Amino acid sequence: MAANDAPTDHPRAPVPPTGVIGLGDIGRGVAGMLAHAGVELTVCDVRPEATDPFRPGARVAPSPNEVAARCDVVVVAVVDDAQVRSVVTGPDGLLSAGRPGVAVVLLSTVSRDTVVEVAAEADRHGVSLVDCGVSGGPRAAAEGELVCMVGGSPEAVARVRPVLDVLGSLVLHMGPLGAGLSAKLARNLVQYGSWLAAYEAQVLAEAAGIPLPLLAQAIRESDRLIGGASTLMFRQTARPLQPDVATDAGLIGPMSAGSKLAHKDLGAAIALADALGVDAPLARLTEAYCDRVFGVSEAGGAEGAGGR
Repeated sequence: MAANDAPTDHPRAPVPPTGVIGLGDIGRGVAGMLAHAGVELTVCDVRPEATDPFRPGARVAPSPNEVAARCDVVVVAVVDDAQVRSVVTGPDGLLSAGRPGVAVVLLSTVSRDTVVEVAAEADRHGVSLVDCGVSGGPRAAAEGELVCMVGGSPEAVARVRPVLDVLGSLVLHMGPLGAGLSAKLARNLVQYGSWLAAYEAQVLAEAAGIPLPLLAQAIRESDRLIGGASTLMFRQTARPLQPDVATDAGLIGPMSAGSKLAHKDLGAAIALADALGVDAPLARLTEAYCDRVFGVSEAGGAEGAGGR
């Protein structure tokens, strides 16, 4: 079973010699945190200007296989699937070092197929791989505040945990290989969907003559008070509420009321958009899905909230 690991106050395990391949926005911060923590560090990037700032305190490797030759844990933070395959399985990749026992932490957001295929090839070389979706952005990377969503066997995750503890403020073992990436993709869906909602709200507000900085201030403050996109993410499942399930029965009334209110509010927003000649496709889609969002669709046995 996957473990959710909150930070603890116990002493951290020693961090083994670690390499970072890919010194972009995230990798640069990760390498900086490892250097700051006094870890024996090796860095690698195709751009000399990316590695130069680390030369006083870290080794600079010309290729990924030299990183693997020097390090017990290698963090890969390159951009896309092709780069991941090249760095791990290519002619000068990590596996070409011929060093079983190395552990790879893959931070790159790539396809699940790539993770599975690269991990299988690594396993044939005696190298373990965990996928680690990270959230928080460059600033969090530079300050050791990343949220780390990890996929892999318990043994593989335990091996790289000392490194993850340096990089992140929260390390969550989401499940087997691929689970970290899947969690990151789901988290990204929330982020980008929220930005689309914010964009559509700005278009509507601007058409109504509302100063956008004031709208942003109101949203930030209200999110602080009532929560943001994760407000309704408190159940163990996203399935519709079931009247015959004890934990669901008490929620059906409040959630139905919430959905009814959402239908009313979104209906008013759509009416305003129509009056102002503003296209509001997300508002219409959200209004259509309200019952599902609140878990009270007819598929769940609870009556739809209606309210249209």
